[in-house]
Amino acid sequence: MKKILFGATNSGAGKTTITLGIMHALTLRGLSVQPFKVGPDYLDTLWHAQAAKKPSCNLDAFMSSSQTLNFLFNKHAAHADISIIEGVMGLYDGYGTDPYFCGSAGLAKQLSCPVILVVDGKAVSTSIAATVMGFQKFDPNTPIAGVIVNRVNSDSHFELLKTAIEKYCGIPVIGRLPAITELMLPSRHLGLVPTSEMEQMDDYWQKLAHAVETYIDLDALLKISQTPDVTAQAPVLPVAKPYQGLKMAIAQDEAFNFYYQDNLDLLEELGITLVPFSPLKDSVLPDHHLIYIGGGFPEVFATELSQNKNMLTALLNAHQKGTPIYAECGGLMYLGQELIDEGGQKYEMVGILPGYSQMSKGLKRFGYCEAKAKEDTLLAAKGDVLKGHEFHHSEFITDYPTAFDLYKIRDGEVIKSWQGGYQLNNTLAAYLHIHFYQKPALLCHWLNRALQQSEEAKTEKE
Repeated sequence: MKKILFGATNSGAGKTTITLGIMHALTLRGLSVQPFKVGPDYLDTLWHAQAAKKPSCNLDAFMSSSQTLNFLFNKHAAHADISIIEGVMGLYDGYGTDPYFCGSAGLAKQLSCPVILVVDGKAVSTSIAATVMGFQKFDPNTPIAGVIVNRVNSDSHFELLKTAIEKYCGIPVIGRLPAITELMLPSRHLGLVPTSEMEQMDDYWQKLAHAVETYIDLDALLKISQTPDVTAQAPVLPVAKPYQGLKMAIAQDEAFNFYYQDNLDLLEELGITLVPFSPLKDSVLPDHHLIYIGGGFPEVFATELSQNKNMLTALLNAHQKGTPIYAECGGLMYLGQELIDEGGQKYEMVGILPGYSQMSKGLKRFGYCEAKAKEDTLLAAKGDVLKGHEFHHSEFITDYPTAFDLYKIRDGEVIKSWQGGYQLNNTLAAYLHIHFYQKPALLCHWLNRALQQSEEAKTEKE
């Protein structure tokens, strides 16, 4: 099995650009590259999919057990020549002060995956060896197998850095990437701008892959990536037979595109047919039994969403008919009565939920949390706990009762708590993003409601 993980000294060191470039360069060589992302990030995975021409999958230790992570990794890696994992933040940045749980180093050790450490080489010389050595000595058992130096424009500077690292750290430096302005990735308040909003990108990908081929020793990388397989135990999945034939209308366009690939795959493995629709452009919903509206950027497309009155009406009618609807984050904002931007401009939304979303200048909530259901919901029975992630620059204002008690636990203590999520008839909407593989049986609540609703509709017709 060939696999490699790109870690970094810190966020902003350049691991995303380098990872994308290597994915695309290897793809152009004719290799099948399977991309992965450590943690819950949706935006990096969208870019991975463009670079590798294959959907990227999240490896999230907070929402999935180690056995499940190994299973999902093996499942996707089995169909690729090489698996490339992009780490999260710095190599030893995990949950709280734990350097391994939910972090890159912990996953690398779990998967027996060699690490390429990305280090910023701007305005430094021999001191760069002290940085690399610090990462090596922090945990000698973390499999750091090579270094790539970012933002180094001259051969002479690179040779100085390479010599220092290899002399004092005893680790190979397999290349560099110059600071090339036109290869900088565009970003905004939640991270990278989704690729769906970018214009023709062929020229970008060609230039990035060319830079990687020119400055990084990909043959050395491929040799480093040859590693042992990992064992895994498959999780228990619900019986698929009852759900064969169910159709799920799923919002997929520039405004809504935050979905975990494994969530979508699991739905299909349970017999669900996913039917995409665009809240921006479509005037009617496709034939469906249930609806899924993921996260995204409704605030960026508020005008277009507001002006598509036919879709607003179609979704409201579906809710009133009892269609089971699940919405996450941006989907929650869309299902409210209004969306208000930072300037106070109001935009009409679907109106299922009695309330409105208000954009804010800073993050209102960020990070992993747990949600205990206060009532029976579309995904959790009363008392059940879901693990998830919140990341949003808005808050939902309403007097409607919340469905979940949410809290963040660190070192065994609750350090923050709040309430959120709304269950209204057969609609559940929350800021919480969740990975279905944490407990696949949770889907049965949602799917069984769709079956029940379908049977009731048939009875009424008869």
